[in-house]
Amino acid sequence: MTSTPQQATTPGDVYRRVAWNVQQVIQGKPEVVRLAIACLFAEGHLLVEDVPGLGKTSLARSIASSIDGSWRRIQFTPDLLPGDITGVMVFNQSAARFEFHPGGIFSNLVVADEINRGTPKTQAALLEVMEERRVTVDAITHDVPRPFMVVATQNPIDMDGTYRLPEAQLDRFLMRISVGYPDADAEARVVLGEGAGPTPEDLPPVVDLATLRAVVAQVRTSHVDPQIAAYAVALASATRDDVDVRLGASPRGSIALVKAARAVAALGDRAYVTPDDVKDVAQPVLAHRLILTPEAEIRGVSPADVITRVLTGTPVPRASSRLVG
Repeated sequence: MTSTPQQATTPGDVYRRVAWNVQQVIQGKPEVVRLAIACLFAEGHLLVEDVPGLGKTSLARSIASSIDGSWRRIQFTPDLLPGDITGVMVFNQSAARFEFHPGGIFSNLVVADEINRGTPKTQAALLEVMEERRVTVDAITHDVPRPFMVVATQNPIDMDGTYRLPEAQLDRFLMRISVGYPDADAEARVVLGEGAGPTPEDLPPVVDLATLRAVVAQVRTSHVDPQIAAYAVALASATRDDVDVRLGASPRGSIALVKAARAVAALGDRAYVTPDDVKDVAQPVLAHRLILTPEAEIRGVSPADVITRVLTGTPVPRASSRLVG
């Protein structure tokens, strides 16, 4: 990586430009970066879950720095209050009236660091804004800037001082991904570049908000054949009927599958969705929405195993000219 790509003009160009920028910091993880940017293009929310030291926060901050828009980091702790996130009404003595002071959520991209360290009451402050892109304080609604994305991180291993995310919260994340350990060569480059390579703060913005809004709008209008929509519904429905699943993916999961597949198609400058796009995002979109039976958990079955089984057992739509519009 020695030169910056040319000015972005299409969704694929925007993707390559942002990916090039982010990979200056997040090395050896192109698939992780690809899925994160797809989530951005879909204007969905991203949960990055992994053990400490693998670059979860760096990934979130690198994406934020790559956008010429507003972003804030909220460090979740047990003493964080809902008003710190949504904002509060403050009495202005000189004007003799209450005025709204926005909280940290009023940004284009919000990094919710270690989200599972916030109390359930504080976590619940995100439910409305993640779904409706607005905040209600004292019965008055306030819209957040668009596009809007929450990138949350959490450590699934450390249980002390943490609060498990409820299903309603998890269901609002379009994708859940893990960074994973780098390979030996990538880790060696990171070690050698420590202190010398760029940090998330060093990254310049490479896409303006107008361009990003245009990409988000284009993703929403990508062609989805009824066969593809039916395939997404069949995958989500199959999780509900699986013997190892106590609670399967809701209709929001079906919607999320198509939404994410549209974004993946846009990365390759395609204005139509294929069955492979749906299969590509099935794991990060559906796995975190499943609750397994106790018996399955005892046997060591994981949600990823269920999704793999569902993908294998669900018929794929046959190729047709209608699938490409």
